[in-house]
Amino acid sequence: MTQTDKMLARKDGRVGYVIFNNPKRLNAVSLDMWEAMTGILDDFARDDDVHVVVLTGAGGKAFVSGADISRFADERANEEAIARYNRIVETSSAALHEFPKPTIAMIRGYCIGGGVAIAICCDMRICSQASRFGIPAARLGLGYGFTGIKRLVDVVGPSFAKEIFFTARQFDAAEAGAMGLVNRVLPDGEIETFVRTYADLIADNAPLTVNSVKYIIGETVKDESKRNMAHCAELVARCFASTDYIEGRNAFMEKRKPAFTGT
Repeated sequence: MTQTDKMLARKDGRVGYVIFNNPKRLNAVSLDMWEAMTGILDDFARDDDVHVVVLTGAGGKAFVSGADISRFADERANEEAIARYNRIVETSSAALHEFPKPTIAMIRGYCIGGGVAIAICCDMRICSQASRFGIPAARLGLGYGFTGIKRLVDVVGPSFAKEIFFTARQFDAAEAGAMGLVNRVLPDGEIETFVRTYADLIADNAPLTVNSVKYIIGETVKDESKRNMAHCAELVARCFASTDYIEGRNAFMEKRKPAFTGT
């Protein structure tokens, strides 16, 4: 396991883990943590042995409880600092949202404010029954930009996005499941095993297929004029031209588990 300030990164087989490691503040995220997350994701993107990335929080009480307000005096002291802060946060969020491999947010405990923003940048969200969600911006007088709101709307739809922002209240795991904010709700003691099994299930599949589908689904939620249809077609053709396509067919005919290489 390697440590970068209050961020941890480790690999377990073909699964990479990004761990928010500020449990004394319920994993509240500071600017250096945002920057470290980007670095970890860059490393995992270049690592062909990593097929899936799981994001989670240390300590079991929170995924991410929001921004580390205790650091605001330094990190957001003036307009220039605020602009730099916002630029780094959006760059890091975009790096996660556009990450080329499947990502899973494993959520235990509080997932508040910036925690929700991070979670909805992941492809899937799996939480424990004790998890709590909310965006308290309206209680703090904060402004939320278009990009972050659009990502939430893409996940839960406009009506639930309005409810989350308008009420600024906390939602339990069952409500989050009903809204589509999370994919699965697990008993507290079962979530780690479930997520690891699920990540391995994805990692065993053909990475060219999985990663191409992730890209193409991302294009479907863009305005039609902004879609890169040529690259979508190129990714599909690359799958059919791969040795993994041959391996998949052979494994099916031979009734065995395929051994994909990503080539």
